[in-house]
Amino acid sequence: MDNYPAHAPDGLSRRAEYFVRVHGLRLEGLGAAQYREGWSERGIPDTVVDRVMAFEERWGGVVLPPAPTYNGGPTLFRPDTPEAAPSDGWWFWAGDQRAAVPYSFMIGPRGEFGLGTWRWVPLHASVDGWVESVALAHHATMWAKQITKVTGDDVDALELGSYEPVPEVEGLADRWWRGTDSLIAVYTGQAEFFSRPDHRTAVIYSGLDSWGLHG
Repeated sequence: MDNYPAHAPDGLSRRAEYFVRVHGLRLEGLGAAQYREGWSERGIPDTVVDRVMAFEERWGGVVLPPAPTYNGGPTLFRPDTPEAAPSDGWWFWAGDQRAAVPYSFMIGPRGEFGLGTWRWVPLHASVDGWVESVALAHHATMWAKQITKVTGDDVDALELGSYEPVPEVEGLADRWWRGTDSLIAVYTGQAEFFSRPDHRTAVIYSGLDSWGLHG
C-alpha cells in the first residue's frame, strides 16, 4: 500500500493545517463510491451516503499521530456502512481504534465526531474539530513550560471565568480554553460515556507565550 503525505483540507487553522501536512500520512481509502448502489438498495438514504462520500473525500485514509486521550483515537480515518443511530438519524465509523476500547469512534447524524456503541457521546461538532484538538494538544505540549493534569472533582474547581473557549475545536463533551498564558483542555467524553464523573480530566498547559497560545 502506497503512503503519501497527507494533504490538509481547506478550512483548518494554520496550526492544524501544518500538523496534518507535516505529521500526517494518507493511505488507501475505503473506496466508498463502489458501495453506493448496494447501500441504497439496503434502504440507506442517499443523503446519508452522500455524507459518507464527503467524509471519505475530505479525510479518508488520513493517519495522524496518536491523540493524548481515548487511547490515541482512530488509527486512520476510514468509514464503514452507515447504521441507524441509537437516538435518531444515521451514523458511521470514523475509523478503527488503535487499542482495545469499549467504544467505536463514530461520525454522528449531524456530522459530530464522538464515541458510540450502545450510547452516543459527541466530543466535537465535526471531524475537523477533533483534528484541531489533536493538533492543539501536540502544539501545546511542545511549547508549555509546565503541564498539569487534574481529574474528577478537581476539574470543577478550575477557575475558567477569565478564559475564552477555543472556537476551532468545536467542543461538545471535550473543550479547550485559552487564558493569558495558558491553555486548558477539558475532557469529559469518557466520563459521560461510562457515567463515571471521576473519569473527567483536564490538562493545563502553562507558561505559554503568544505563539504557544495561538500557533
